[in-house]
Formats: sequence, C-alpha cells, structure tokens
Amino acid sequence: MRILLTGANGYIGTRLLSLLVEKGHEIIALARYPKSVKIFEEHRHHISVIAADLLHPKTLSSIPNTIDVAYYLVHSMAKRYRDFDRIDKEAAKNFVNRINQTSCMQIIYLTGLIGNKKHLSKHLFSRFEVEQILNQAKAPLTALRAGIIIGSGSASFEIIRDLTEKLPIMVAPKSIKSKKCQPLAICDVLYYLMAVLNKKECLGQIFDIGGPDVLSYKEMLKGYAKKRKLFRWILSIPILTPKISSYWLVLITSTNYYLARTLIESVKNDAICHEHKIKTIFPHKCLSYQKALDKAFDTIESDRVLSTWENSWASSGHTSSTKHFQIPDHGCLSIKTTQTFDKSPDEVFRKILMIGGQTGWYFMNWAWKIRALINLALGGVGLRIKRRSQKHLRVGDVIDFWRVLLINVDKRHLILLAEMKLPGEAWLEFKIDSKENRWELKQKAIFRPRGISGRIYWYLCYPIHLILFPGMLYYLVKGKK
Repeated sequence: MRILLTGANGYIGTRLLSLLVEKGHEIIALARYPKSVKIFEEHRHHISVIAADLLHPKTLSSIPNTIDVAYYLVHSMAKRYRDFDRIDKEAAKNFVNRINQTSCMQIIYLTGLIGNKKHLSKHLFSRFEVEQILNQAKAPLTALRAGIIIGSGSASFEIIRDLTEKLPIMVAPKSIKSKKCQPLAICDVLYYLMAVLNKKECLGQIFDIGGPDVLSYKEMLKGYAKKRKLFRWILSIPILTPKISSYWLVLITSTNYYLARTLIESVKNDAICHEHKIKTIFPHKCLSYQKALDKAFDTIESDRVLSTWENSWASSGHTSSTKHFQIPDHGCLSIKTTQTFDKSPDEVFRKILMIGGQTGWYFMNWAWKIRALINLALGGVGLRIKRRSQKHLRVGDVIDFWRVLLINVDKRHLILLAEMKLPGEAWLEFKIDSKENRWELKQKAIFRPRGISGRIYWYLCYPIHLILFPGMLYYLVKGKK
C-alpha cells in the first residue's frame, strides 16, 4: 500500500516508519525539514520524504494524489501554550482539504483518551477538536485514543523518570492521588496503529486503547521507584496551581514550559478506557505497567544476558535488530572524547576490537584492575581475563566486565554495556568517522544514574575519566600500548 505518514520525524512516527516499511508498504514521509526524518539505509528505496508544512496549504501540493492511507501524527503542544489549539485546528483543516483531493481510503489518527467532554483540559479538548475535523474528510477516520505512553523518549515517561530519579521527596498537586490513567507501552501503541491499517471493521470507528493496569499518577511514580529500587516520598497538596507545577517541572525535568503546562493540566482528567470494542477485533494482550517499564529501560540486566543474549533479546519482543540499537539520551550523564588520525581506520578499529583480556585497555590498566577488584568485592563479576577470542567479537561476547551490545564492522561502531556493580547503568561507545581529509575516533561514556547515589558516583569518577579516556584514544591511534 502507498501510505502518507505525517509527523514522520516525531516520537511515534519515527518508530512506525520502519514497521510500515518492513511490512512491504511504500511510504510518503511528510516533514517540514526532510533531513530530520531518520531512515535506515536498507529502507531508503521504500521511502520518499517530502517537505511540507500543514500550516502552509501551498506546500501540501507536494503530497501525491495517489495514496491509500494517511496517518495523522501531528500535534503542536510542545511549541507554545497560548494558541496551540488554534494551530492544531488550522493544521487539521489544511490536511483534510488536501486529502480530499487524493485517493485516500482511510485516515488513522492517534489522540488522547477523552472522558467527560465538559471538563477536558485545553490539551485534550484540542485533540478532540482535531478528531472532529478529521472526521469530516471524505476518507473514513480511524481514531485511536490513548493515555500515557510508556517508552523511552516519550514526554510523559521521561517526566516520570526525571522526577523519580532526581527527587527523594516530591510535592505534587492533589489530583496526582485521585485521578486515574491506563498507561500503555509504546510497543502496544504501535501494534494498534499497524493493526487498524486497511481493516474494514475499523473504518469510521473511534477506539479507546489502554494497558491492563488502572493506576493513579502517584501509583505510577511509586511503581517506577519500586522498579528502580528507590525510596520516594510523594506529598500531595492543594495549593499547587498548574502554572506553579509547570515551572517546577521545567526546573527538575528536561521538558519545556509549554509541554509541561499542557501535561500538568491534563492530570485533572481521568485517562481511562470507557469502551473496549477494539479487543473484540484484535484480542491483543497489552503489557502491564511494570513490564512496560522493563521494556522502556531498554537494557537487559546482566543476570539475563550472561548465557543467552540473543535469545533474551528475541524473547523480549524487541522489534528492532541490534544494528538499530541506540543508547538512551534522556536522564543520562556522559563524557565525550575524540582523537583525529591519518592511519588506516580499519587498523584502528581492529585495535578497538582487541581491548580487554590479554591486551588490556591501552592506558591506565592499573585503574581498570582496581575497578575490577572493587566490583568483585561488591559481589560483581570481577575481571574476566579470558575472552572468547582476542581478535574477534560478536554481539553478546564478554570483555572483562563489559558485554558487547552492538558491533558494526562496516561502520566501525562498537557499543559495550557495563556488567559491573553500579548505582545505575553504563555504556561505552566507540565509533570512527571521516573528518575532512582525516579520520576521527569518537568515544562516549554514558551513565544513567539511579538516584542521588548514582550522581555522586559519576562526579567522583569524573576527574579520573577526564584522564583515562583521552589517554586510551591517544594510544589506540598512535599504535602503542
């Protein structure tokens, strides 16, 4: 099928894009800035990216007349608060006017769970208005109403993570205790977006979709804290207004004020499913909140990786292969080091693949050995001297107290996952890229701290890292040990 995907560079659109291509569809990806659309190399022949802005009708002429289905994944709440509802309506009207000129047979829209329409927040009412506008198109609408989406990178989840990780004591509006929601894993959202595609029973229908757990917002924060083994106090008080709460979120989390304001105001509404008819069409079992959290952490704990890495990855239901893995950005601390060089990049990458074991770490080996002894004393794996092979690596191999998470020889890219005892999770990334007439070796150490102890650990180690990592890169490219 030929599918138009709006919001192709967004959180949902980026993930949906690959799934649609893997099912054999031809995709027309719409974005204001085409370069912002992430496309894997093997998918390029199945995707056409067009530059268009839904707020400027003239640019929509680039949408081809022959399309079968259109996904509407556009929302402007993160840009400005005052008039985002007006902008959303204008964009939806322009979209409908153009789609009516095409051969489109179905519009699929992901929106928010809407309960009592008389007491909707500005955010949810805007979503409802857009739904009504899309329903006026010639092509029948399929609307999926979802609540909080749990997945690394989603706005709601990242706010939950930032708050719980950073604050031992939280002060929140009283609605955090009384209002309920049904958090839904991103993999389940994507399942429904794919399932309703070209399904006759779904044309002209509006579905509520949610996970199996009905929780208060306070219970979600507590559930996250429990998963991360953090003790947190959450105090709810009536004097916190949405405006004050929004400023507080901006100070503590990575969100901006406009997004914080819209999300805070939505907390006054219950976000639960009021009908379940989609279950009769697709008897799909959604992940529980705790399992959705497991998936969102996008790392496999060492006790599940030790023997059958690839089997664990497959059985987890992860939809992407390891070559598409990306280290998480949100809630992480990192240190980046680079070293330019002129010699063969393949030779340097071969040296990278030989780190650890008998070769050592090229610089300050004594520091690595001390860290291994500390790890062993804490009940960790210590320093594993034997590698499966000193010259060759594959995904799942052990390098001392690290696990090979990703390896791409063609792109000279290696990612290691720490299996040492840490107050958080850690990754070590090596990548070689061309830079003008030379080559550049990039190294990035990433740490996702667990609570205050994790942050203290990172900053205590930071001075050592400032010496250790540049020294390692220097000896990697200079051919010395």
